[in-house]
Amino acid sequence: MTTASTSAGVARPPEGTAGRAADGAAQGTVGAYLRHAAGKLGGAAVSLLAVLVTSFFLFRIIPGDPVKAMTHGVPTSAEQLATLRRQFGLDLPLWQQFTDYCAKALTGDLGMSYQFRAPVGELIAQKLPATLLLTGVAVLLYSALGLWLGTRSAWRHGSLGDRLNTGVALTLWSVPSFWLGLLLIIVFSVGVGPVPGLFPTGGMESGSGATGFAYAADVAHHMVLPVVTLVAVGYAQTLLVMRASLLDEMGGDYLTTARAKGLRDDAVRRRHAVPNALLPTVTMVFINLGHVAAGSILVETVFSWPGLGGLFYQALSVPDLPLVQGLFVVFAGAMIVMNLLADLLYPLLDPRVGR
Repeated sequence: MTTASTSAGVARPPEGTAGRAADGAAQGTVGAYLRHAAGKLGGAAVSLLAVLVTSFFLFRIIPGDPVKAMTHGVPTSAEQLATLRRQFGLDLPLWQQFTDYCAKALTGDLGMSYQFRAPVGELIAQKLPATLLLTGVAVLLYSALGLWLGTRSAWRHGSLGDRLNTGVALTLWSVPSFWLGLLLIIVFSVGVGPVPGLFPTGGMESGSGATGFAYAADVAHHMVLPVVTLVAVGYAQTLLVMRASLLDEMGGDYLTTARAKGLRDDAVRRRHAVPNALLPTVTMVFINLGHVAAGSILVETVFSWPGLGGLFYQALSVPDLPLVQGLFVVFAGAMIVMNLLADLLYPLLDPRVGR
């Protein structure tokens, strides 16, 4: 009897064959993931290039002369206007403006703001923390709320709670964020009838010069209404996507098998149904995270929040082309990066993706 057979005469694979097969399978899995990641990285690079092209030409169709807008109300001669156009490079042919813009953008230079006379990168860096604070808190809250309520609604679909949650979500999803923000200001900042004005009408701080905990409390007080506005409008989409995705999984045979093994209903939902329903919701969560950098132009404008959204509104009013272009690149770039991270995470959640 050789070592390749058992005492009963049944052949078995030589020693090390199973290990080599496992190593080969692991290498194949890693290779498939690397090919998947390379494809997604290439797509993201192409998307960023398209953003650069779009950001340049899109805002060139905005009516208005930036130089005349900057000098509005100030007596300015034709020679001075020509000097300003030459200073900002607006006298160059369009193709040359485009090549100069792309060359600088690829090195991180987003140009010089017309109205603030400061580098666009510095202006964005100054306003970014306020936007990250406001929208970051809102995204975390409405993503968690939407996932929780969406899971409960789907698992108890058809119940009174499900109908109530879905109805409220559909209503809030259709409400314009700026309209809801104005309504909250009227009711809770100005005060209506017996309801007193409890919160500031806008801004990030009261300017009292407070420090430490008092300053943090002041900022949190100013954040309440804009955060409530963003959460009320944002959680609905996450809820509806999670609910629809989980409903698709609930008819799966693997859930029937899990119940037949004696698992409790909560364990079946938590350990089997929800993980398989997460892929569409993961995309939604990462898109929401992309909005953290983009902020909310309408909400920040309504509440006079000193973030990137308000800065974008100011830039559009001139139009301040370098600032508008720079903000557009940051907003779109954040969304592309978050979608890329979601694509790279998919194979880790579901090994079938990318093969």
